[in-house]
Amino acid sequence: MKTLTQEEVRTAMLTALGLLHPPAAPATKEDILPLIQRMAYLQIDTIHAVHRSQYLVLWSRLGEYDPTWLDEIHQDGQLFEYYAHALCYLPIEDYPIFRGRILYDKRVGKNWQGWADANPEVIEYVRSVVKEKGPICSSDFNTPTVPTGWGNLKQEKFALQRMFAAGEMMIPYRVNFRRYYDLRERILPGWDDANALDAKAAHEALILKAVRALGIAREDWVPPYYYLPKTGIQELLRDLAAQGKIIPVAIEGWEQAAYFHTDQTPLLEAIARGDLTPSHTTFLSPFDPLISDRDRTRALFNFDYKMEAFTPAKDRQYGYFCLPILYKGRVVGRLDPKAHRKRKLMEIKNLCLEQGVIIDKYLINALKTTLETFAKWHGMKELRITSTHPSELGEVLL
Repeated sequence: MKTLTQEEVRTAMLTALGLLHPPAAPATKEDILPLIQRMAYLQIDTIHAVHRSQYLVLWSRLGEYDPTWLDEIHQDGQLFEYYAHALCYLPIEDYPIFRGRILYDKRVGKNWQGWADANPEVIEYVRSVVKEKGPICSSDFNTPTVPTGWGNLKQEKFALQRMFAAGEMMIPYRVNFRRYYDLRERILPGWDDANALDAKAAHEALILKAVRALGIAREDWVPPYYYLPKTGIQELLRDLAAQGKIIPVAIEGWEQAAYFHTDQTPLLEAIARGDLTPSHTTFLSPFDPLISDRDRTRALFNFDYKMEAFTPAKDRQYGYFCLPILYKGRVVGRLDPKAHRKRKLMEIKNLCLEQGVIIDKYLINALKTTLETFAKWHGMKELRITSTHPSELGEVLL
């Protein structure tokens, strides 16, 4: 069995997830889908202190690009929305996996089922409206809200979400981030449920996709990638290895078994030759697949990261929407940005480097360039850094 260093594991993961080098050429619309296929999913999130996470994850890899490209390829039918790691954009070729989970995995697609069972008349009414009018948004229903554990919401919104979770409705597009729902048979008119994977095959398919996306996957890193059950994962990985679909490796300093996908054999060979050296500097969304598993981030990058958007302001250590800073294969700090869109101002409320990070001209130049690019991509004309740690860092970055 081949033994890898932790440095080699980092290099493999950065390469697999598209973060080893800066982009070699200006981004095009055709770059978007292959990148999502490479990561296996693109998580969708609502927070927009800066561009929302789904756009930011792509920027971290592509540099400046037009965010409307993502919306367009979704509307073109190359992506669909469903729950993977969380609510995500997923390549349309993966639909048989997720339809199979809805049909055959009792843990999947049950959102709001209790409410729906108690309110069948609302479900039927909303279904009839969508059949008659086509794609519809919950705000199109001019009805009063009702109190719920999530605030005051329209019952029709619950109905749409229930039918979406059950796979009856899909999201053909969004407008200003609002989801529009339509019947699955109108979005995928040729779909036949006979093509859905059974529960076992779907589960194994997601395990294989997780291993491939991570480059090198320690066995405890595999379930969190799609929020799969941890029970039985060791046996499933060993079985897939016995089938020759994944290959076991050992990692220096760690007892846990690890694997790489057979498709990634050229990547491991390139690492063994010493061909791959991390050179990219960028900022990472809190939901970037590189760091979305906080335990994995701590183990592999020695970086303890918590998203503080839902932490009371008085208890925040770093800021509302802190973005980890990736520099040449290491996570060296974090910054808390805020786009003041009307003023065309990108404010960096706080920029903190990790203890022990060496501040030299290379790091300073990389941070300056990335900050300027980040502000420009957001359409901001001014960049302001309010606070840094160490404090003298602010003087050399602007």
